[in-house]
Amino acid sequence: MRIVIAGGHGQIALRLERLLAARGDEVAGIIRRAEQGDDLRQAGAEPVLCDLESASVEEVAAHLQGADAAVFAAGAGPDSGAARKDTVDRDAAVLFADAAERAGVRRYVVVSSMGADAAHPGDDVFDVYLRAKGAADDAVRARGGLDWTILRPGSLTNDAGKGLVRLEASTGRGAVPRDDVAAVLAELLDTPATAGLTLELVSGSAPVSVAVKSIAGN
Repeated sequence: MRIVIAGGHGQIALRLERLLAARGDEVAGIIRRAEQGDDLRQAGAEPVLCDLESASVEEVAAHLQGADAAVFAAGAGPDSGAARKDTVDRDAAVLFADAAERAGVRRYVVVSSMGADAAHPGDDVFDVYLRAKGAADDAVRARGGLDWTILRPGSLTNDAGKGLVRLEASTGRGAVPRDDVAAVLAELLDTPATAGLTLELVSGSAPVSVAVKSIAGN
């Protein structure tokens, strides 16, 4: 498969790129800064320079032409203010979905967040983040031209992945290593029967492939 990842220099995206490249997929990662390109090449991915905060739908769609799947893994990051939660976590996600539809890329996987909700209350930056992610998820789910899956991990850690997870419509709060999030994303891309599902992810007892196959089609 050819897979294009928005937010290609993110911590989860780089892990995913390594996994996909290692199994023989052709991977491209969208990045904002040219100096990030070497990290993608080392991960086995082709760097694509494009700022999703300023690009047009046509520009992004051009980068998606010929892809078999798209993954939205971009984020403004923990040190960004409330404004960029809207311009990246919400607006860029909607733009990327628009572009995928325009390019005819049906398979679309979103890295969201546990607790994402367009109606989430509060004025802290994290509250704005959860509203932005929720609004983006709603916009993706409203599209008939995408075979979407939305993944909502719990608290992310840099612990070594164990390959054991809990993947359900509702898991309850918990943590999960970024390694295991990337492994689940790779498996979701291979499992089109997960289209139409919004899934929460935390560490658990099921091997990744078993967890994804068990939820597929539910």
